[in-house]
Amino acid sequence: MTNGAWLSLFSGGKDSSWALYQALTEDIPVERLLTVHPQGDSYMYHVPATDLATLAADSVGIPLVDIYPDAFEAEDATDVSEQGNAELEPLEAAVRELDAELPDGVAGVVAGAVESEFQTSRIEGLCERVDADLFAPLWQRDPETLAREMLDAGFEIRIIQVAAAGLDESWLGRQLDEAALDELLALNDEYGVHVLGEGGEFETLVTDGPHLDRAIELEYGTVWDGTRGHLRIDDARLA
Repeated sequence: MTNGAWLSLFSGGKDSSWALYQALTEDIPVERLLTVHPQGDSYMYHVPATDLATLAADSVGIPLVDIYPDAFEAEDATDVSEQGNAELEPLEAAVRELDAELPDGVAGVVAGAVESEFQTSRIEGLCERVDADLFAPLWQRDPETLAREMLDAGFEIRIIQVAAAGLDESWLGRQLDEAALDELLALNDEYGVHVLGEGGEFETLVTDGPHLDRAIELEYGTVWDGTRGHLRIDDARLA
């Protein structure tokens, strides 16, 4: 393995948490977690409750780098591809800064993409430009298999946002367990809902797991507009 630090793209959600966990189990030297906090909707990044990534990082025990972009200027983008490129810029700037600051530079990046060519191709391009390797352990894996592996490993996953047919307000705050997974498989058959929510159907927060020293405890309400909704986090703390 190339000398240098590894960076893990991290939102606190299940996919980035699982990618980080896989990296750690393979003794990849992850020295920084990177969280991008988008303003508004994003094609590239997990959006809701990214501020809770700080708690998760404290529990993991790896320093977190927060990236607060200015506006992505989405209204100026002529197409989705152009917006995706604009969204990547603050992340790449942060990676380049760390490459200059860390003693042996940046050796690689850990990412949790499953099927999104839109995201993965841009992260691959970033890695090529900064001469870093990419570790993407979820890439092109079967979503149901991945979900069951997360549950078998002891990941406690909470659904914090929903935006798809078949997912009503009762899903907000629900734990993604075997019963919920079976329902998601049925919704996949009926509506095409992605089992891991990679199309934005739902977003998650990992509140406990083998990579966390202390669980995350939440107090929350729900915000629901009739077709989509999210948790309103009133308090969050480490157990």
